[in-house]
Amino acid sequence: MNNYLIPANTKKGKLILGLFRPIDLILFSTGILITLIFLLAIPLTSTLVTILILLPALITGFLVVPVPYYHNMLIVISELLEFFKNQRRYEWKGWCIGLGIKKQKYKKIN
Repeated sequence: MNNYLIPANTKKGKLILGLFRPIDLILFSTGILITLIFLLAIPLTSTLVTILILLPALITGFLVVPVPYYHNMLIVISELLEFFKNQRRYEWKGWCIGLGIKKQKYKKIN
């Protein structure tokens, strides 16, 4: 009898530092690189210019930040887009689906 206990965090072992996929690190490092190039090329004359220069790093950092129950914000946004793009009809099948109770049809009251 082989009873194996699989820990809940087995997928974390496949991630870099337990948090990032390779594509997440590539995305974040690209945002940092673009920000560094902007910092070297554009003089920081005002607060607005500074915020615009830091925007690539801030946006990519926001996309790869870990979120509870999801991997990161990039996954949350892609799941939302997938949900609203497909427009599937989801039927609830909770814990009581196996109780043998059949659906009752209700009459319309005019």
